[in-house]
Amino acid sequence: MKVGFVGLGRMGANMVKRLLRDKHEIVGFDPNDSARKEVEKHGATTATSLNELVDKLKPPRVFWVMVPAGKITETTIEALKDLLQKEDIVIDGGNSFYKDSMRRAKDLQEKGIHFLDAGTSGGIWGLKIGYCLMIGGEKSIFKKVEPVFKTLAPENGYAYMGPSGSGHFVKMVHNGIEYAMLQAYAEGFEIMKAKKEFALDFSKISNLWNHGSVIRSWLLELAESAFGKDPHLGSIKGFVEDSGEGRWTVAEAISEDVPAPTITLSLLERFRSRQPESFSAKVIAALRNEFGGHAVKKK
Repeated sequence: MKVGFVGLGRMGANMVKRLLRDKHEIVGFDPNDSARKEVEKHGATTATSLNELVDKLKPPRVFWVMVPAGKITETTIEALKDLLQKEDIVIDGGNSFYKDSMRRAKDLQEKGIHFLDAGTSGGIWGLKIGYCLMIGGEKSIFKKVEPVFKTLAPENGYAYMGPSGSGHFVKMVHNGIEYAMLQAYAEGFEIMKAKKEFALDFSKISNLWNHGSVIRSWLLELAESAFGKDPHLGSIKGFVEDSGEGRWTVAEAISEDVPAPTITLSLLERFRSRQPESFSAKVIAALRNEFGGHAVKKK
C-alpha cells in the first residue's frame, strides 16, 4: 500500500523501515531534515510539509500519524482535516487518550474522513520483532488497511478491538498493567540487592527466571541486558517519568468503580522517585519521635 507517514522519530522511522522492507510505498513527513534523510536512505520518499505530503498521494489516501500524544497530535490531525478529502483515512498510532480519539473520529467523520486509533506497543525493538497493534474504528476501514497492520506486527500481533477509541483504550490499560509489572520486578530486585551477604548476580537471575519460571517475560530479558551492562545500575538515576497512560488507567478505574490498587500504587511510586527527599517521610519521622520518642536521623 501507499501510505503517508507523519512523524519520523525513533518509533516512526523504524515503522517506516519495516513497511519498506515489505514493499509498501511510503511518503514521509517530519520537520526535522535529518529524520527525513534517514528514511530516504531506506527507500522512502519524503515531503517538507503536510501540504506537500498530501499532494504526493492520490485519493483515497492513507495517513499514519506517529507523533507525541497531546497538543502535537491535535494540531497535526486538525491540519490534515483541512487538507484531506472524503474517503481518506487517518490512523493515529500514538498514545492518545481514548476519549480524544473518539472525539477526533466523530469530527473527521463529519467531513467523510475515516479514522482509526491504533494502540502501538513494541518500543525500539519493533523494527526487529514487530509491533503489537490494538486497533479501533470502523471495521471495514480496518480491513482496507489491514496489509499495513500485517506488515508492522509479528504473527498474531494485531487485532481489531471495536469502535473508535477502543484501540487506544486497550493500549491505555496495557500500559497500566506494564506499570504494575515493572514495579513488581523493581521491588523484587531491590529486596535481593538489600541481602548483601549473598552478593547476588542479577543478570544471571534474570536469565534463570526466564527458563521455566512462572514469572518469565520479555521484561526479564531486558533486565538481564541492563544488569549485564551495569550490574548495580550505578550509572542510572532513580527518576521515573510517566507518559500519561498510567494516570488515565487509574482515573478510569475510579470512574468505573473498579479496584486497581496495584496499578495505582505503581503510579504513585513513580511520583516518589522524583523526590530528592520525601517531606511526607520527614513528617512521619517527626511524629514517631513526638509520640514515642523514636530516634530521628539529623542532616
